[in-house]
Amino acid sequence: MIDDLFARGVDVPPFYAGQISREATKLARAGREIIPMHFGQPTIGPPPAVLEAARRALANALGYWESDDLRERIARHYQDTYAVQVLPEQILLTSGASAGLVAIFTSLFKVGDRIAIARPGYPAYRNALNALQRTVVEIDCGPESGFQLTAAHIASLPEAPHGLIVASPSNPTGAVIEPSALRAIVDICRERNIRLISDEIYHGITYGAEIATALAFHPEAIIVNSFSKLYRMPGWRLGWIVVPTPYVRRVQSHLTNLFLTPPALSQQAALAAFDSPDELRAPVATYARNREILLSALPKGNFPRITSPDGAFYICADVSHLTNDSLTFCKRLLCDVGVAIAPGIDFDPINGNRFVRFSFAGATAQIERAVELLDREIPADSL
Repeated sequence: MIDDLFARGVDVPPFYAGQISREATKLARAGREIIPMHFGQPTIGPPPAVLEAARRALANALGYWESDDLRERIARHYQDTYAVQVLPEQILLTSGASAGLVAIFTSLFKVGDRIAIARPGYPAYRNALNALQRTVVEIDCGPESGFQLTAAHIASLPEAPHGLIVASPSNPTGAVIEPSALRAIVDICRERNIRLISDEIYHGITYGAEIATALAFHPEAIIVNSFSKLYRMPGWRLGWIVVPTPYVRRVQSHLTNLFLTPPALSQQAALAAFDSPDELRAPVATYARNREILLSALPKGNFPRITSPDGAFYICADVSHLTNDSLTFCKRLLCDVGVAIAPGIDFDPINGNRFVRFSFAGATAQIERAVELLDREIPADSL
């Protein structure tokens, strides 16, 4: 009866990696050696200039505020990085990319609208859309398409969705959509009148792959980005979205009513991140070393079938030879071996039971230690 009275909202799954994190924290506090490879966040802090800017900002009154200077600097970033012109007014600052996604979903789509996403993919796309009662259209993107959406996928949908989310590089596989393939996706979206949302949160973290912003091919594309990955500021909760001029006021109204303004301290600090290019590149070189270590070591041991990411800092492994329950497997691996990884069911509710995700955003010494631990015998059973 109590549930009927008070739990009347939409139920969504948890982040299962959060369950792994809580158990990992508990074990670490008890003195266990735990290698954290479960969360998708850099373990290296932001550039020193960011921290110094934050210290200076603390001397000021920090109220509700949105930085025009930061908007202008982000607009310059698009010109400098992609040779794409964006007006500062098109850039809306958000409390992390998550707030931007929610505001896009509520302001530009109505209840029941169909939004297409890749599977596997970032779980919050699916879960937020379901919570907001937008209809999720999942497109199975397996190894035959490089774990990425293609124009052929979109063209083959019998009914055009109202929206499409693409992510390149993607979470959980690190797959990249090459510029020509992205242009083809843009073309089919235009042809079928599909609103395109491009999640570019991992831009700047690639390993030889060429990458483009969707704005290079479609000025009406909506872009989502964040200071959490390349800029190494996940806990600062600051992101941005680029919105076509006709919709700026509408989306901004949703942002303000739902989230007010992003943290003022984070906005002031983030300006300095753009002035530290060497500090931004150095950890990417570390990720590249970590990637090579895992690509070499994992297939020789218990994880013979893995993805080879072109971007982000993730490797996925097919563990169907060990288990049919990736969550239980990850819990057992944490308890028995001391390595925390993310279960595939976070990213794929259909096939994720046989996949796990490794994050290699940590220090190289940690990755090397994880390889030692993962080389131990991991019995195959009916987990």
